[in-house]
Amino acid sequence: MKIALYCDKNRRKQPGIVNEKTGKIIPLGSMGYEYNDMNDLIARASKETIRAMADAADGREDGTALGEVKLLAPIEYPQQDIICLGVNYAKHAEEAARYKKEAFDLKAQYPVYFSKRVNRAVGTGEEIPNYKGLVSNLDYEVELAVIIGKEAKNVKKGESRDYIFGYTILNDVSARELQIRHKQWYFGKSLDGFTPMGPWIVTEDEIAWPPRLDIQCYVNGELRQSDNTGNLCFDIDDVICELSRGMTLRPGTIISMGTPEGVGMGFDPPRFLKAHDEVLCVIENIGELKNRVAD
Repeated sequence: MKIALYCDKNRRKQPGIVNEKTGKIIPLGSMGYEYNDMNDLIARASKETIRAMADAADGREDGTALGEVKLLAPIEYPQQDIICLGVNYAKHAEEAARYKKEAFDLKAQYPVYFSKRVNRAVGTGEEIPNYKGLVSNLDYEVELAVIIGKEAKNVKKGESRDYIFGYTILNDVSARELQIRHKQWYFGKSLDGFTPMGPWIVTEDEIAWPPRLDIQCYVNGELRQSDNTGNLCFDIDDVICELSRGMTLRPGTIISMGTPEGVGMGFDPPRFLKAHDEVLCVIENIGELKNRVAD
């Protein structure tokens, strides 16, 4: 099931179920399920409730055409910083080290974790800020994002799937000069508008475990990144089990699993984003996230 947060013609924000057969979105409220936003839904809806929602939506042809609503980032206001993984595809680790060895030449014995501050995540169709005078090395990173569905602490290997609510696409937009200048990645990853996310969340029961999904990124129609999430250096089970040994992962926690080879800094010379460039992030069985760089 695909669950989106959207703004209807009356400018009301609400979660709804996407019916791809009809191309419509059905508000959960019309089915008797009232949630303020996706954080509220994730916190209160059990997996049994999610299945009941899917059953209730099956076969319905009412709703509003997707083209008539504004899709928002599914978790527009994350309750905590996003947990991100760096250099979690082997070939991306190689290209990053070539670009700036002292900043990215990281050994793969353990996962590299960092956080990404998000005041507001932007949805598909929204602009990525340009930050003239502050950022000149603007880069894209398509990533699979995992959404935690219930409190996770001391999760055992092989049991992490039970703690997952679903998956979405995240573009880990990065200001490379800030990322390198400050000797850590927080500021260069966390400028306002640097977290496009969407177009919706696909519930975990719709994706085979472990996820082995084709993942791509296009810039102005040109394929830049192409890989499969089965090639992660550290997979979702590894990450949830390790993190939950030392921290409590709350419902709504977002874990972004890293990006494949082909980012702008990986080219020689680098091919960073510029004004009006269109970035299309695609993950198999999830959808497409499209954003344009602002003027």
